[in-house]
Amino acid sequence: MPDRLNDRTIVITGAASGIGAGFARGLAAEGAAVVVADLNLDAAQQVADGITAEGGRALAVRVDVTDRDQVRAGIDRAVAEFGRLDAYFNNAGVNKPEKFLDITKDAWDLIMNVNAFSVVIGTQEAAQQFLRQGGGGKIVNTASIAGRTGFPSFAPYSASKAAVISLTQAAARSLAADRITVNAFAPGVVATPLWTKLDKDLVDIGEGDSGFDSMAGGILLGRAADPEDLVGTAVFLASRDSDYITGQVIPIEGGMILV
Repeated sequence: MPDRLNDRTIVITGAASGIGAGFARGLAAEGAAVVVADLNLDAAQQVADGITAEGGRALAVRVDVTDRDQVRAGIDRAVAEFGRLDAYFNNAGVNKPEKFLDITKDAWDLIMNVNAFSVVIGTQEAAQQFLRQGGGGKIVNTASIAGRTGFPSFAPYSASKAAVISLTQAAARSLAADRITVNAFAPGVVATPLWTKLDKDLVDIGEGDSGFDSMAGGILLGRAADPEDLVGTAVFLASRDSDYITGQVIPIEGGMILV
C-alpha cells in the first residue's frame, strides 16, 4: 500500500458521496486513517466499510457541519479512535438553483451556512485540536470555479464559494504562525450526485440549457471530471509535499476557466 499519508488522520466532511467519498477512498489508499463525516450516517458507513474491506482504516461519523458541537464531536471521535488529527477537509456543500431575480432569503441562508460558515466552524475547531497537539496541521477547503466567476442560475452558491476562497486566505494568514496551512481547490464540472440534482433543478426553473452537458462542453480537455481526477491534488494538500504552500486555491477544471 502506498504510504504518503500512512501516519495521518484526516477528517473529510460531506464524504458519504461524490467528491468527498472519492477523497476518503483515495486518501485511505495512501495510508491515511480517514474519518467519513456526513449528515447521512448510513451512506457514510458504507464508504467506511468499503475502505476497511480493502485493508484501510476508516470511521464513519454523523456530522451536521453547521452545528459546532457536532463538528467538535466528530473531531473528538477521530482523535479517540486514531490518536490525533492531521488534516481537516471542509468539503460538505449544497446548491439550490434559482434565477437571479428569484433568489430567496431561505435559499441564501441555507447555502451560505452550509458552504461558507461551516468552513469557519470547521477551521476553528480543527485549529483548536492542532493547537492542543502542539501546532501544525492542514486545512483543505472545497471551493469552486463558481467562486471565481458567478453563474446567474446559482448566484448564492457562487457567492458562498467566493467566501470560501476569502476565508481560505484569511485563515492562512491567521494560522501561519502556528504552522497550520490552509489551502483550497476549485473544481469545475464533476460527475457527482450533486450535479445530477443540479441538472434536475435547472430544468425545474426553466434553465435546462445551463446544466452539466452545456458547461462540460467548454472544457479544454474534452470531458467533465470524475471525483478520482481530484484525488491527486487532495493527497498532495494533505501530505508533507505541500508544507510550504498556504493561502492558495488550486483549480482542477480541465481548462474550463482560464485566468
